[in-house]
Amino acid sequence: MPTTATPQPGAPVDPYRAYNFKLLVNGVTNGHFTEVSGLEVNIPAVAYREQGNDRIRMIPGQVEYGPVTLHFGLTSSRELWDWVHAVARGTVNRRNVSVVLLDAAGTAEVLRWNLINAWPTNWRGAHLNTLSQEIAIAALTLRYESLELEAGGAAPTTA
Repeated sequence: MPTTATPQPGAPVDPYRAYNFKLLVNGVTNGHFTEVSGLEVNIPAVAYREQGNDRIRMIPGQVEYGPVTLHFGLTSSRELWDWVHAVARGTVNRRNVSVVLLDAAGTAEVLRWNLINAWPTNWRGAHLNTLSQEIAIAALTLRYESLELEAGGAAPTTA
C-alpha cells in the first residue's frame, strides 16, 4: 500500500508557486489569464459597550469580500465582454468563478478559490501602443457573495 508523505510538525514545507493557475467560469476554463489579484476576506471589528460598564468590547462584524481583478490577454472570444455588457444593460447574470492554483508542473490542482455568485463590476481595456510589442492585457473586476477554499479535491470551506 503506497503511503503519502505528510510533513512532520515544524518541518519546512515549500510554498506553492503563484504562476501556475487557471480560471473557471461556471466550470469551464475561460481565457488566458496573466494575473489574479484581490482575493480577500475582511471581518471588521464592531465596538460594543456593555450596559453599566466602561469596558468596550470588540465583536466580529459582517464579513466583506474584496473585489477580484482578473488580467487577461485579449483574444477574439467575446464571452467576458458579453457578460460585462449584459450587466451594463441591466441583466445581471451571476456566475460561479473558480481560481485554481496548480502544482509546479502545472498538472495537478492544489488549491481552489470559489467566488460564489460573481458578477462583473468593472472592465478596463488593454493599453495600446504602436511602439510596444507586448501582449494586449485587459482587466475585469468581479464582486461576489461568498468565497470558498478547496484544497486539492477536498470539500469546500466557506469564509
